[in-house]
Amino acid sequence: MEKITDYFGSLVFDDRVMKATLSADVYNSLKKTIDEGANLDLGVANSVAAAMKDWAISKGATHFTHWFQPLTGITAEKHDSFITPAPDGSVIMDFSGKELIKGEPDASSFPSGGLRATFEARGYTAWDPTSYAFIKGKTLCIPTAFCSYGGEALDKKTPLLRSMEALNRQALRILRLFGNTTAKYVRSSVGPEQEYFLITKEMYDQRPDLRFTGRTLFGAMPPKGQQMDDHYFGAIKPKVAEYMEDLNHELWQHGILAKTEHNEVAPAQHEMAPIYTTTNVATDHNQLTMELMQTVAKRHGLVCLLHEKPFAGVNGSGKHNNWSISTDDGINLLSPGETPYENAQFLLFLCAVIKAVDDYQDLLRIAVATAANDHRLGANEAPPAVVSIFLGDELSGVLEAIEHDSPYEGVEKTKIKLGVSVLPRFNRDTTDRNRTSPFAFTGNKFEFRMLGSSNSIACTNIMLNSAVAESLRVYADRLEKAENFEAALHEMIQKTIKDHKRIIFNGNGYDDAWIKEATEVRGLLNYKTTPDALPHLLDQKNVDMLMQHKIYTEAEIRSRYEITLENYCKTVVIEANTMRDIARMQILPAVERFATDLAAAAMTKKQMDPSLECAYETQTVRKLSALTDGIAMKTQELELALLKLADAADITEESVMIRDSVLDKMSELRMVCDEAEVLTAKDYWPFPKYGDLLFGVG
Repeated sequence: MEKITDYFGSLVFDDRVMKATLSADVYNSLKKTIDEGANLDLGVANSVAAAMKDWAISKGATHFTHWFQPLTGITAEKHDSFITPAPDGSVIMDFSGKELIKGEPDASSFPSGGLRATFEARGYTAWDPTSYAFIKGKTLCIPTAFCSYGGEALDKKTPLLRSMEALNRQALRILRLFGNTTAKYVRSSVGPEQEYFLITKEMYDQRPDLRFTGRTLFGAMPPKGQQMDDHYFGAIKPKVAEYMEDLNHELWQHGILAKTEHNEVAPAQHEMAPIYTTTNVATDHNQLTMELMQTVAKRHGLVCLLHEKPFAGVNGSGKHNNWSISTDDGINLLSPGETPYENAQFLLFLCAVIKAVDDYQDLLRIAVATAANDHRLGANEAPPAVVSIFLGDELSGVLEAIEHDSPYEGVEKTKIKLGVSVLPRFNRDTTDRNRTSPFAFTGNKFEFRMLGSSNSIACTNIMLNSAVAESLRVYADRLEKAENFEAALHEMIQKTIKDHKRIIFNGNGYDDAWIKEATEVRGLLNYKTTPDALPHLLDQKNVDMLMQHKIYTEAEIRSRYEITLENYCKTVVIEANTMRDIARMQILPAVERFATDLAAAAMTKKQMDPSLECAYETQTVRKLSALTDGIAMKTQELELALLKLADAADITEESVMIRDSVLDKMSELRMVCDEAEVLTAKDYWPFPKYGDLLFGVG
């Protein structure tokens, strides 16, 4: 039997392969580029390319591609073969350092938000040596950044790498102040938990709404949904277990550290969680994971749904972004230490996160804003749209003692003066988990729970890295000038707690009373929809911060605004058009056919026995007749609302019209169609119902 340890990472050109295939000089030079950002010599690139090509061919690869993440939210690739013509008419297999370092795909057909005109086609991909190349099928995939001819970032990887560098710069400044002269770099790490649904492909193929939009636009709830809480952590069905086993094999071959798998709350819903790794690598891995989930599902006659809310009335799917920061020598900066100074350092980094989340709660909300995720946030299955931080009782008690210069009533009664008197030791993880909190401290990391299941984790981590880098910059600017470091440190942490404690909330995030307190008393933001949130990306404080740390140029920020809003509008319009077509071409004819047959049955019965009242048939036909009229009317109203979108002056106005009109019309149409579904015999209904979809995987 094949051992996991034998095939783990077998399709990855990782450190083990590089050590075995590169000379010591080339390997050491490449490692310096990876670890310290040193310039890559072309001679080194040629050697790496030759070794990479030979390794890939030995694994059956015939092509290579620069694998990148454009602003579509998915990955892109253009395949080129290794073959090069030889003078004698044969071919040789060749791959140069130049081909490894840079590619030139067409940039005109990808979203650019105005950064590129259609006729300006040239774009470049640039190798990211910090993320290992891998084999997919018969293709060597080289993770790359993607930019325009003028250097503008047209992808999600480039700003992510910039944000990681910004965080590294500012964190090193803080570490030097604490006397750490050995750390070479600080990196953020992420472990994204991935939720998903599995349904049969046979049923999926019969649902146009699932095929066109990824979610069901119609569907009445079955008698049983998730009320019994019997699916969560329940025994995994054999067919699902086979899928998970196959998926794990694929993920492990690609060096993805898939660790945990289980049933989630909703029927047919599951979760996979990896061990966390460096943020840009985790982002690449998560994109590949989502692709493999869907590919493997097809082999098992299944479809993997990654939409945030594929079924109304049952829990949707999220992605929990477990984020932390560590030094190259293994020190987790969000983990309490053993000495007063280590704990003071921990508290400073903790306060940097608190300040960042409070100052830039709008950016964190914007990072997860999509039409799909708007259905999920605040639905008692995911965190509310209000951003807050959960710290737990012990850490909250420590911060309160510091704020008031009062004794900490912990293990021992100690007055806290950072670096002067003894800071009490506190355990690394004494907090309960708070699944209602958007941003919860879980011992040595923060769990950001607002991401949707199909989201790229790049956007969230760009904003989180950047915001924390800004907090650390403010701290470093002040502390580097301080005459008394320890006094200034204590004063700064104390001020942060006083200024930003409004963002800390340890209670039930689903409680309506909390939302009222958060917005009316604490002044926290509550952007319920994408059109509510996204315009604040252009707020001056956000533009200034992102530009100061060189995450985006102003043009790149504006392009993200345009692209995200345009994506929101296109998504909802596609859904609305799909609803219109299904209602007219499938649901109305089905209901009419059933009503006609029912009326005919009643007439036949009366002919046989005129004394029969045929109450069931008569009442049902009347209800269905009224519902068909209602469906026709609501379909017409939805169509008119869509036509009015043409009058919108710009994408911002169109998004507001969709939020305020189109979504309501969609909801009204669904309501009458779902009511008709309940009254219509199953044999007449044109596609599988919720009960079939949710409980159909045997």
